[in-house]
Amino acid sequence: MFVDSHCHLDFPELAQREDEVLATMAANRVGHALCVAVKLEEFPRVLALAERHPNLFASVGVHPDGDDVEEPDVARLVALADHPKVVAIGETGLDYYWQKGAPEWQRERFRTHIRAARACGKPLIIHTRAAAADTLRLMREEDATEAGGVMHCFTETREVAEAALDLGFYISFSGIVTFRNATDLKAVAQYVPLDRLLIETDSPYLAPVPHRGRTNEPGWVIHVAEEIARLRSEPLERIEAATTENFFRLFRHAKESRP
Repeated sequence: MFVDSHCHLDFPELAQREDEVLATMAANRVGHALCVAVKLEEFPRVLALAERHPNLFASVGVHPDGDDVEEPDVARLVALADHPKVVAIGETGLDYYWQKGAPEWQRERFRTHIRAARACGKPLIIHTRAAAADTLRLMREEDATEAGGVMHCFTETREVAEAALDLGFYISFSGIVTFRNATDLKAVAQYVPLDRLLIETDSPYLAPVPHRGRTNEPGWVIHVAEEIARLRSEPLERIEAATTENFFRLFRHAKESRP
């Protein structure tokens, strides 16, 4: 059984095909998926999905991109995370690719999420783009190690991976690792210890080869696992078992319910 550790099933591209998406998951041995929130305004949709299906889980958080959204505070995040289907805080982090001014409000929002994760004892889902140095600095300053978590959709260097691993974090690879030109990322996938590795789709985005260019979905996380197995010269079954075990170790509030 595989687990998609990061997807957005509440987004319209997937929500309108809910039954079909879940059927494709089952057909590809994807037993569970974590539906990740990006706005407080849309969190009820994410939670409703997790409540409808025993093999889906939810997170609560505000993506670093949004500057016209409800701003979270620690108390609100902790209260929403108290629901048993909510297994993580995020997606959070820093993104200077779209916010090129590197705004201070983004860093304060990230600090808020780290403090909430520490307060509620649930791990962080961290997004970082064009902001690795500040992301790691804030993780250290706010003692993110206490909460733990994952660097999702990892696209950074081996040095950044080493720093995140030193802080106790997991590294998650998306369909990008299957892209032919992702040479450096493939090397990172070979380097990350097997007991700290996760797989994800980040669907509806970043469909892996052989589906590149189409709307991504959780059932296709198997192709991420296949590429990692090829890169590491390991049996697919070993990647399958390890990434599933890693998911339930990190997201310890998730209740594993195998079919």
